Amino acid sequence: MFHPILEVRNLNKAFGGLQAIKDVTFKLLPQEIKGLMGPNGAGKSTIIKVITRVYPFDKDGGEVFFSGVPLSRLKSFQIAGLGIAQTFQIVQLFGSMTAVENVMVGFHRKTKSNFFSDLLALPKIRRQEKDIFHDSLEKLSFVGLEKPFEMAGSLPFGEQRLLEIARALASDPKLLLMDEPAAGMNTQEKLKLANLIYKIRDSGVTILIVEHNMDLLLEVSDEILVLDFGQKIIEGSPEDIKKNELVIKAYLGEGYQSC
Repeated sequence: MFHPILEVRNLNKAFGGLQAIKDVTFKLLPQEIKGLMGPNGAGKSTIIKVITRVYPFDKDGGEVFFSGVPLSRLKSFQIAGLGIAQTFQIVQLFGSMTAVENVMVGFHRKTKSNFFSDLLALPKIRRQEKDIFHDSLEKLSFVGLEKPFEMAGSLPFGEQRLLEIARALASDPKLLLMDEPAAGMNTQEKLKLANLIYKIRDSGVTILIVEHNMDLLLEVSDEILVLDFGQKIIEGSPEDIKKNELVIKAYLGEGYQSC
């Protein structure tokens, strides 16, 4: 029997008088792809920000566990150190750095250096930098981005999305949180993204994905959690979601057919 890699219990988050998340509970099993679905303001991105402690939740109520470790008192960098990585709704890259340099930044947790070793450029530091460079090239190849020396800011938007995913994977996460990864992508790029999501899952990574593109979400997810006004409406397989009358009326539309 598999134990959950992520467990969210009765989670609440309020901003003043606005209840953004209300008593939400769900689990992710290892190598599961779970989608978060719902209209704008449903609380999807808030859940991701609570998991990563961008938004503290210890005073709002509820618990979040990652591989059995409670996250409520940890800092964001400590949570990243446990093996949680994130891609963002708005791409956050270093535009004046090359693609490979951006990915190298993602390896910072693995570096073993200090001010003096860097200053002296010790042989072990040079070897480490060489290894990180080659590992970064491999991450770019993994996501299908073959432009390592182009400036990140000059890449087409879809390729910037792939670069951000490559940088997130540089930390070798156990759990990847993806916030609107298909935003701004064309049809071909979305197909490529779907295949990449499967590839990441098959490499051993569990995925929690927020996405407004319903066809993509219904295709790649093992299970989908539907939210509205911060509350869970239904959780189930994509087939269950497509047959649910409330979901059809509210989000998919009458006569919905997957493309």
